[in-house]
Amino acid sequence: QIDYTLLIFHYKMLIVQQQSTDPYFNIATEEHLLKNYADDIFILYRNQPSIIVGKHQNAIAEINLDFVNRKGLNVVRRLSGGGTVYHDLGNLNYTFIANGSEGNLVDFKKFTQPAIEVLNALGVEAHIGGKNDIRVGNKKISGNAEHVFKSRVLHHGTLLFSSNLDDLNEAIRVIPDSYSDKAVKSIRSQVANISEYLTSKISIEGFTKMIENHIKSTFPNSTVFNLSPEDIISINNLVKTKYSTWEWNFGYSPSYILNRRVEFNGKQISIVLTVDKGIISQISISGNLDKNITTEIEQLLIGCKHDYESISTIIYKADLGILADRFLGGLF
Repeated sequence: QIDYTLLIFHYKMLIVQQQSTDPYFNIATEEHLLKNYADDIFILYRNQPSIIVGKHQNAIAEINLDFVNRKGLNVVRRLSGGGTVYHDLGNLNYTFIANGSEGNLVDFKKFTQPAIEVLNALGVEAHIGGKNDIRVGNKKISGNAEHVFKSRVLHHGTLLFSSNLDDLNEAIRVIPDSYSDKAVKSIRSQVANISEYLTSKISIEGFTKMIENHIKSTFPNSTVFNLSPEDIISINNLVKTKYSTWEWNFGYSPSYILNRRVEFNGKQISIVLTVDKGIISQISISGNLDKNITTEIEQLLIGCKHDYESISTIIYKADLGILADRFLGGLF
């Protein structure tokens, strides 16, 4: 049994139910409330289809770039570590921001317990898994991550309620062993929706209300809280300067090497890129191709962002004809 009084530390609990479904705004809200408030806080929110990567991950190695571009998905780097997750309106996100003492802040069991209690009350036999996730049987229904700031901890998790699991799996499907880096790697698990296990059907809005009511009953000193106009201004500034920027979402990735082989007219082309802070610092193209072409491409791409839009502009301006598509495909 969890002693929830450990979360309070004489602070009141603010409950925020976000109306926004903008992933940039919602992820920025977590940082703003973590760093600018002294209260314990609980947040519920949903995001439009998007991919949220861990702070210490190589973003481009964790996503299916072709699918991301085709679907127009936002890729957002969060403040906490851990692996990549897919969000859509069928997924409910919950966040605890709590005060504590050094050495006693990180506690996945404590922060996942309220969600598990609600699920159990609905007849869903949920339990915390070995990777700090929530599972039903061997299927994952919730991923969780934490970040410590001074004497406060941010714990957030997903609750897959009625997500599009086909899109989820496709969004994070990657070509194995293409990238060499020291980044944190996602551990892929078989996932399921909570709605699959419910004997009585409820909407995600009803499920959200159940979570909120459980928090209210668990924390008698809790109060519903709405962001102030000043909060919103500060959060939007954080979105503009950090969370919506390529420099944070992709450029923050640890240095990496991409090694790919592509085929053209039965010929193998080998492409090796070294990328530092999102910028191509070295490139080597080898194979049975005109040396003038490979040298030109190498020279054009040094110093370029390892970014699809930036590179495609350069490649197609180089007048390579059908070879341009092959090159572009081999650079990601």
